[in-house]
Amino acid sequence: MKSFKKAITSSLILICLFMMSSCDEALTDANINPNGVSPETANPNQIMPKVMVDLAREYTELGYRTVAGTMQHLQEGAWKGGFNDYVWDNNDWNNYYSMLRNNKFVHQRAVENDQRFLEGISLTMKSLIFGKITDLWGDAPYTEALKASDSDAVLKPAYDTQEVIYQGILEDLKEAASIFATGNTNGSLGNNDVYFGGDVGEWHKFANSLILRFSMRLSEKMPDLARSNIEQVYSSGIYFTSSDEDVSVPYNEADFWPRAAVESDPSGFRRIRICNTLLDKLYEYNDPRKEVWVRPVHVRWVEDTSLSEPVDPFIRENGELTNVVSYSVAEFMELIDAGNVYTRHFNPDLVDEPFDTREYVGVPPNLFDPTGHNGNPTPGQQLQNQHVSQLADKFRETDGEFLESRIITAAEVSFILAEAAWRGWSVGDAESHYNNGVQQALNMWGVGDHYDDYIQNAGVAYNNTLEQIIEQKYIASFTVATEAWFDYRRTGLPAITSGPSALEPAIPLRFRYGNNELNFNDTNIQSALQRLEPSSPYSDAHGSNSQWHKPWLVQETGNPW
Repeated sequence: MKSFKKAITSSLILICLFMMSSCDEALTDANINPNGVSPETANPNQIMPKVMVDLAREYTELGYRTVAGTMQHLQEGAWKGGFNDYVWDNNDWNNYYSMLRNNKFVHQRAVENDQRFLEGISLTMKSLIFGKITDLWGDAPYTEALKASDSDAVLKPAYDTQEVIYQGILEDLKEAASIFATGNTNGSLGNNDVYFGGDVGEWHKFANSLILRFSMRLSEKMPDLARSNIEQVYSSGIYFTSSDEDVSVPYNEADFWPRAAVESDPSGFRRIRICNTLLDKLYEYNDPRKEVWVRPVHVRWVEDTSLSEPVDPFIRENGELTNVVSYSVAEFMELIDAGNVYTRHFNPDLVDEPFDTREYVGVPPNLFDPTGHNGNPTPGQQLQNQHVSQLADKFRETDGEFLESRIITAAEVSFILAEAAWRGWSVGDAESHYNNGVQQALNMWGVGDHYDDYIQNAGVAYNNTLEQIIEQKYIASFTVATEAWFDYRRTGLPAITSGPSALEPAIPLRFRYGNNELNFNDTNIQSALQRLEPSSPYSDAHGSNSQWHKPWLVQETGNPW
């Protein structure tokens, strides 16, 4: 898989350039819809790769951005309301249904031409996209969706319940798996298959691994169905077990990593900081991923009881006090790379609260002013906070090793099986699955050789608790925070809490339905809103569409709060 990912980079660039040139050409024709697809000329080999890439990018846009703040992997320093504090607007899902329309076209072509492999791929992608929609919003158009251009056109589709949607997703995945099991490669996309390069065996593992994911979603609501599905997949032995099989799409110079430091003043990158909720766990377990994900703080605090004033007025270079309050990011990086060490002293007896003196420093969740955290002498947005770490330099780049849109990983699959075994389901040994999850999660970031030391840590060595399984899965979901969010909703784990500036003192449960639906599909969306369950007091002030209303998936479960 890893070698194939390298090989597809040039293909992804061509896809991006094709998309851009197609739009430019179409815009020159006044009467042609630049976003439309002509069924007579459309080629599934060009459409399906776009669906695959677009969906993969959505995982990163959410998991490294919006939901990364919600699940306290990251925090932002400014314009932080939507990222740190759950100040969410109504959120349209047009991009997901656009993917579904393209995918439906591919599926129809595959059925018409008896291209069974392509049919299985389109069923898998349909399941993934609808799964993302119901995971994020709750009830949604499903059985009546995508029928606006049919002979029996449905312009205002009804909303199906989450129960119906999840069961439909699982049935489609089972059908896709049965197709892949035959080994039929009719309709193979070849190198246009940006996930697996036309490998039907890997698609079979993918479909089965997704059955594990969506079945575990139902563990609190439909445990018998969840157990049956998971036991069947486990008994088949066909699912991802190695990080080499992780389903991900690399970035490239034409389609680059979000928040990369590409502008002259990379404020977008500079605003993102690791959250102490995650960082503290990395410290507690001496986690080797800490150095992979986080850059050492540019100016480290040093306790100094001999100091006559509370804090140094300036930074110290190699121990000597300067007349400099701070440098720019670029200056710090150049000076530190040249071998200089920067510190600032404080007297713990003369300050109200001690500063964080660690080599790697994060930001607590939901601060009113994260830019001023840890004694920053230059709060605001003009200069970076010299006393809080930036993310590692690799995240400044547009592309490179580890910068991938991850959809599902072997680590996630192993943690799902560990949880299933912990629940007493017939899927083997919980500790073995847990240990494999830890190993694959380390492999994913190039530190697998630290496994022996890491697994012996008192907090990491398997202790037969769900809390530990979910905690390691939470850490492993860095850049894919949506999966951590969905686990939190159904289990209440990890036990994270909100900070002082949060809109409500509880983690949100869903996205708010978008204005397009509220304006143009009012009757159907009102039925869906009525099926949401208020969660007083958190939802009281935010209307029936609030992010704290409980969708079916968590109603009557007692979770997450």
